[in-house]
Amino acid sequence: MNRIIGAPAPGAQPAVKTVAVSEEFDGQRLDNFLLRELKGVPKTHVYRIIRSGEVRVNKGRAAADTRLAAGDLVRVPPVRLPERAATERPAPAREFPVLLEDDHLLAIDKPSGVAVHGGSGVSFGVIEQLRQARPTARFLELVHRLDRETSGVLLVAKRRSALTKLQDQFRGRETGKTYLALVNGHWPANKKVIDLPLHKYLVAGDEEAAGERRVRVVAKDDPDGMRSITLVKVARHVGEFTLLEVTIKTGRTHQIRVHLASQGHPIAGDDKYGDFDRNKTLQREGLKRMFLHAWRLQFQHPATGEAVALEAPLPPELQSFLHAHAPAAPL
Repeated sequence: MNRIIGAPAPGAQPAVKTVAVSEEFDGQRLDNFLLRELKGVPKTHVYRIIRSGEVRVNKGRAAADTRLAAGDLVRVPPVRLPERAATERPAPAREFPVLLEDDHLLAIDKPSGVAVHGGSGVSFGVIEQLRQARPTARFLELVHRLDRETSGVLLVAKRRSALTKLQDQFRGRETGKTYLALVNGHWPANKKVIDLPLHKYLVAGDEEAAGERRVRVVAKDDPDGMRSITLVKVARHVGEFTLLEVTIKTGRTHQIRVHLASQGHPIAGDDKYGDFDRNKTLQREGLKRMFLHAWRLQFQHPATGEAVALEAPLPPELQSFLHAHAPAAPL
């Protein structure tokens, strides 16, 4: 447990408090630490008090992604819960299909249409629902992210030590992440590597998507570009589409979606980078989501060091669409 230094007496008005970071939260990001410390406070407000400098770490300003260390002193300002937030209902409790679970980690098969966490106009996601479903769990944190529209393998850590070890593997590119993606057109079999830098930006102007985050391919000498590598293997042709096995060597935002679209073969049903007119036709044909699925994940178990290989079967709605266009053995 974190220790509160100089806490106000019962019944007193909220005041500044200083929280000493315990060993359990060593290595946690400041924003995640505060979201747990200030339960019920909207995420936007938490980020606002960090940006304003009201939150301090060891008496100095800190960014949202600052990693805390055991023994750090975090200044937490008094926060008044807005009336609207105070009356909002908590996330509904929900469990998800379990692929693997032990004392250290939980691997689930995330459905499409569910965000992994709340924020950016989303009240709650997988992690908030899991915490409601498991009120006695001392620790539940996302190891990595999946886009809201993407289904498949998602890891959740049940211990701080497991979280840091698994995230180190992701950052060190020591994991194997393979997705299934159905793209428009016939992908050339000899196109196996996409090595193009990506840059994140916000949509400007008066467009409907103004203010939303997007990603684009930039020139290799662009100072804002981040090197991004995607490996592509043709699984099979499905009518006028191609089913691809896509392995990412870097984990950039929207990497697969942007890389595939940049080659003239956008993912079927992608509402951000896809063929929008074609998507309307696909909806009438039964594809009402983006055809991108986190199929396989390989990593070292954070406690035993043993190799773990997980696989989430292709969801029924995607299987049905494949079968309707080219009957074949299911994946």
